[in-house]
Amino acid sequence: MRINLRLMQNVLVVACLLTPLSSPGQDSAAEKRLISIDDQASFRSIGSPVFSADGQWLAYTVTTGDYEKNQSLNRIWMQPAQGGSLVALTAAGVSSWSPVFSKDGRTLYFLSARDEQKTQLWSLNLVAGGEAQQVTELERGVDQINFSSDEKKLLLVLRDEDQSEPLVEGSNPWVIDRLDFKKDAAGTYLDRLRTHIYIYDLATKQLTQITSGDFDDSDPAWSPDDRQVAFTSFRNPGDSYNSDIWLVDAKAGAAPRQLTSNQGADSAPLWHPDGDWLVFTSAQGEIEPNYAVNHLARLNINKLEHQWFSLELDRNIWSPEFSADGKQVYFRLEDSGEEHIARLGWSDKRFERVLDGKRVISSFALGAGNQLAAVFSTSVMPGELHVLQDGKPRAITGVNTALIDQLKLGETREIHYQAPDGWEIEGFVTLPPDYRKGQRYPAILKIHGGPVGQYDVGFSFDSQLLAAHGYVVIKTNPRGSSGYGQEFTLGLYQGWGEKDYQDVLAGVDRAIELGYADPDRLGMGGYSYGGILTNYLLGKTDRFKAAVSGAGSGHYLASYGHDIYRLWYETELGLPWENRELWESLSPFNYIHEATTPTLFYGGNKDWNVPIQGSEQLYQVMKRVGVETLLVVYPDEHHGGWSYANEKDSWLRRLAWYDRFLKN
Repeated sequence: MRINLRLMQNVLVVACLLTPLSSPGQDSAAEKRLISIDDQASFRSIGSPVFSADGQWLAYTVTTGDYEKNQSLNRIWMQPAQGGSLVALTAAGVSSWSPVFSKDGRTLYFLSARDEQKTQLWSLNLVAGGEAQQVTELERGVDQINFSSDEKKLLLVLRDEDQSEPLVEGSNPWVIDRLDFKKDAAGTYLDRLRTHIYIYDLATKQLTQITSGDFDDSDPAWSPDDRQVAFTSFRNPGDSYNSDIWLVDAKAGAAPRQLTSNQGADSAPLWHPDGDWLVFTSAQGEIEPNYAVNHLARLNINKLEHQWFSLELDRNIWSPEFSADGKQVYFRLEDSGEEHIARLGWSDKRFERVLDGKRVISSFALGAGNQLAAVFSTSVMPGELHVLQDGKPRAITGVNTALIDQLKLGETREIHYQAPDGWEIEGFVTLPPDYRKGQRYPAILKIHGGPVGQYDVGFSFDSQLLAAHGYVVIKTNPRGSSGYGQEFTLGLYQGWGEKDYQDVLAGVDRAIELGYADPDRLGMGGYSYGGILTNYLLGKTDRFKAAVSGAGSGHYLASYGHDIYRLWYETELGLPWENRELWESLSPFNYIHEATTPTLFYGGNKDWNVPIQGSEQLYQVMKRVGVETLLVVYPDEHHGGWSYANEKDSWLRRLAWYDRFLKN
């Protein structure tokens, strides 16, 4: 089907706006400048790439930020898969996302929330042109585009409707009777309203509920013949880690059938084209759940034999997709500070890295004839969309190129070293843009969150901003980090701070040994678990002249029942009234009175992930014993997703704190 761009009244070809044909890293004639805080809102991110059925076109979202309006907007764009002029498919003033081409190529579907409505399904005629049309008007909105094979029905995941009535007019309390009752991003307590799976008929506008009960269901997937739906469900009381794959007929009143019984997390089912097999992500049940590597598994829906599919890789796997013929499974592979695209043969399990190297792949799409498109970043270029040609990636967008070409960036180098007990550790050092060999610079140790996560080779605004201010930035992946296999990740078990603080300090020593860092001008800091480990270090070492702790815990016992990590605490530390000694030995609160490092604590007052209470506790102790400290609390902020104004304010304060103690 030929797409008639000239008839599309709301389409504008704007090759110059996003510079799609520019080459990343291309030098400009103008003098380069240092990166600034305000540049954070100027970077654009690309997501949700999708091929048209014939493989001729790629659609994707571009996210832009606006400091003044304090918002981010997603806009959908399209261009030829082999590169060419961009076409704007949705308006600039509203947010639109999740593009999906119809099978005949005539229509593009997407999600958007307009005119203060809930998110709804919209469509755009790519042949006749015209304005986008709203397809659904569901009171609870549309959470995803999940079509049946004939594109006449949608699978939706919707939260139960609240049918309760207040006992007293004007009173509307949260009434809690479940074990886990908080969620940070929701900003509210959790009640008995659960998420279930529905089928929505686009023609009749009939909404049919197909799962129910006191469970949360998610990840629905149509069988190839549309007769059944596989989904993820948490149906193990008190254990929100142990999810399973279930199967239900695509009609009201059918009884779901449990397919998996692995004690770990089984989720995100994906049907093989033959309709007999499912592949899904799975964590080994015998591994402590917070540290379990995310593998691929598969089963035949008739035999129910759980088969490990990627266990030998010993690396986290995300976003599996089948090739059109079902002979290959493609996926994102996390590996040693990088993220690749790899695949496994369905029959022979032959492993191949399709796109690897010093890059971080955030999303990918498969197209007709084994086409592959991927969004990835490097240490000097934020994410851009690439297509694989003759085994090599070629950039077809350059949404950040104009900005990058203005900037003088610091070089990021890998470092490798041994912890005192012999563990092999990898890290990254970002140097100031004007770095001179042989000159030592004030250095800041950055500690990542998680703790099961990793620093990687992708573009880091944080590192570049600190480097632009004259700092060497040291980022390490201590034990507990996720890109180095199960044994390495599990190495932190029952040892927050105690087992990994020597790993990060050895990274500082390595940066000093290499001649980058000035040992007399060291700072440290992190957010979330990065703040927690910073807090632990404060009571263990006097090597640092300044510290910044964001959203870090203080006393773990005081957090039990107050934050969202009840199950994590119990599975790792045991019940606090039964294993009090371990709870106390790991809590930064019990060491903070020994701290000598001037420390800035900060966080959001509505953070239920790592509540501001922890920072308040540690600030109180340091203030009481006479160590210079400051507490900054941001109103109406949760653990993430801060307003631009508050994010900028926190950056200004963090930089000023480091400068005060490391440069004067």
